[in-house]
Amino acid sequence: MRNSIAIAVSLRLRPNISNTLPHHKFRPTCFHSHEGHTISCVPYPAPQTKPMALHFEILGRFNRARAAQLTLPHFVCQTPLFMPVGTQGTIKGLTNNELERIGCQIILGNTYHLALRPTSELLEEAGGLHNFMNWPRAMLTDSGGFQMVSLLHLADITEEGVTFQSPVDGKPMLLTPEESIQIQNRIGADIIMALDDVVKTTITGPRIEEAMYRTLRWIDRCIAAHKRPHDQNLFGIVQGGLDPELRDICVKGLVDRNLPGYAIGGLAGGEDKDSFWRVVAQCTAALPEDKPRYVMGVGYPLDIVVCSALGADMYDCVYPTRTARFGTALIPEGVLKLKHRAMADDTRPIDPTCPCMVCKNYTRAYIHCLVTKDAMGSQLLSYHNLYYMMRLSRNLHTSIVEGRFPKFVCDFLQTMFPKGDVPEWVCNAMEVAGIDISSCCAPFPSCQEKYSSDEIGTNDIHMELRLTHTSYRPTRNLEI
Repeated sequence: MRNSIAIAVSLRLRPNISNTLPHHKFRPTCFHSHEGHTISCVPYPAPQTKPMALHFEILGRFNRARAAQLTLPHFVCQTPLFMPVGTQGTIKGLTNNELERIGCQIILGNTYHLALRPTSELLEEAGGLHNFMNWPRAMLTDSGGFQMVSLLHLADITEEGVTFQSPVDGKPMLLTPEESIQIQNRIGADIIMALDDVVKTTITGPRIEEAMYRTLRWIDRCIAAHKRPHDQNLFGIVQGGLDPELRDICVKGLVDRNLPGYAIGGLAGGEDKDSFWRVVAQCTAALPEDKPRYVMGVGYPLDIVVCSALGADMYDCVYPTRTARFGTALIPEGVLKLKHRAMADDTRPIDPTCPCMVCKNYTRAYIHCLVTKDAMGSQLLSYHNLYYMMRLSRNLHTSIVEGRFPKFVCDFLQTMFPKGDVPEWVCNAMEVAGIDISSCCAPFPSCQEKYSSDEIGTNDIHMELRLTHTSYRPTRNLEI
């Protein structure tokens, strides 16, 4: 079995970059395989003091919210955007053609799991993960750092790195910042993440400070190990738990390194929603205006709308596809439980306003028959849920560019909370974002967030998300 942590060998993909154009021009960059065939050709910005393989252009704003064009080596993306999680090079239940059809721009893979299987060496031999899985658009790889939380019982964290007990064969596996970057260089994603020291936000005390400062020390090791800055973008990850001072220190330290982009990490791990949005607001306000901002592990539609209003650009989570496998569909009103008995004779589409293939061709009753007995049920719901997320991303982008973002936010909230019971944390976040949502909020000082089980059980549109708005459940867990 190949050693997934071996020293990186010669890379198979190299950018063909002319150095003769003036710095204010854009040049086409063509990537070639080792056989000489062109893989893709996209606009590429001239290198700056530190070479970067992206161009980030803001196309529209409303206060803190922004819509941008993010040009990456394999695709030109529109932000805000949501990235489905394909841990080992696949989005469960969907083909690559289907992902392209619904408008997916970037998919996420996981360094730790790809290094174990199929191994980074095999991926490099295949010309990178893009070639291996036949995905023509952009890709982002996580560093493997989140496994410090999700596989903590198998991990030992030191200054050198993190030693995992392999879930495949039980052997120890040392993942250092250098090795994480070397593996990601072989995988070849457009965006690669620095290895960070990840702790749950519910943890308090000196461990939070230790992790933040270690994250800053490790970023320098990641930068030094990065051998493909012309065609892969290294993002740093802001840590610091729920401590504003530690977050400020980490933001400043990362910004001083002049990285192509920045992620806000360490959230979506059980913290209360009031703390969640405040950390996002603090970090987006301090990060550079001309670089993309990525909030890791965020997948609830409401949270994406709020974070976009606060100035974030990118999101990822397993939530849309994982909840689909449990028979749940995302709809503008919240979520729809297709396993519920009320769905058995309901001949309506999942969402009458949705133009996706599933809503055009299948009824709730049909999918109800499938979700408990046939894999096709979860496949159809995964397709619909990801279409919903891509459509939400497009609507966010378009509404900001066209100057109607406040109306989009109010319409979104009125549909999800028709009684005006918008959660208080959302009201507070929107006030900071400078968006007046008074027209869709009930006139009482404290927003009600509790519903009786009878009310939920008798409604075919099950607003379970309302019950989770006080604490964040989706995490950066893997697609399993």
